Amino acid sequence: MNIKPFLTRLALGILTLLFTFTIAVGQRYKYAPPWHESPKAAVNFTIDGIDNVPDLYGDINDPQLVIFFAGNQYMVAGEVIKAFKKEYPQYKRVFAETLPPGKLMKQIEGGSLVIGNLRITLSADIYTAGRPRVMEKEKLFSRIVPYAKNHLAIMVYEDNPLNIQSLKDLGREDVRVSMPNPKWEGIGSKIEKAYVKVGGSALKKQIMKIKVKTGTTILTKIHHRQSPLNILNKRSDAAPVWLSEVIYHQSIHHPVDLVEIPKDQNIFVTYMAGALKTAPHPKAASDFLDFLAGPIARKIYKNYGFESP
Repeated sequence: MNIKPFLTRLALGILTLLFTFTIAVGQRYKYAPPWHESPKAAVNFTIDGIDNVPDLYGDINDPQLVIFFAGNQYMVAGEVIKAFKKEYPQYKRVFAETLPPGKLMKQIEGGSLVIGNLRITLSADIYTAGRPRVMEKEKLFSRIVPYAKNHLAIMVYEDNPLNIQSLKDLGREDVRVSMPNPKWEGIGSKIEKAYVKVGGSALKKQIMKIKVKTGTTILTKIHHRQSPLNILNKRSDAAPVWLSEVIYHQSIHHPVDLVEIPKDQNIFVTYMAGALKTAPHPKAASDFLDFLAGPIARKIYKNYGFESP
């Protein structure tokens, strides 16, 4: 037996498998966050799928300001912080989180957050969320300001292959829906209200009960980021999201399209920011509220589809 042709074929087969595996892994993490430019450091240890914490921003060591942003502002937080530091150069170290507001409030009340092996015990200076959630905890704040508005939209893959035209289409058996979990994401309950507006309790039941059981509605495990990823990786066909999320992903050239929701079927929200009475940095908190309610921050938010309050 001439073994050389066999070894050659074997080597080619192994190389083909490795190449195929590399392509598959690359495609799997093609759209993985963080979607912003990372800070400069001596070592960058961000690794797709394993060591990647996109919802923590800035300087965790001895911060001069700690901001807990509502998670739906993941796309704007970095730019807002950068602009704030330029306007107020005395604040060089700012730390922020962009997690669901319910989780952030539990962190404020409980005093800590664990992500993987990391335990964070920083006290927040600023908390932001939708108006009802902030006003529910009004006694915790020394000052509250409104700073932005938003409304719902539907995100679909580029060119809308299933021709989704409305929220009612999300009840179709052939449409896989990525849905924020109302248990911890405020947007989830807002979307449920929109379902009732469009198709009554029957549509809400179809999407949130029946389709969850059949696996054609996927409830997110933690965060808004999961819905765009589900669309981009073709695990879902449609995702009710905030308008700002579609605009942001289109701005970074991700292959998604926007399906508008009519005003009479939509849900609108005003975002509030509060300086906590327990803020470790009360002057910085006050300065940030002034900035957030001012023209520079509002222009940044407008660029991502938010409206002024």
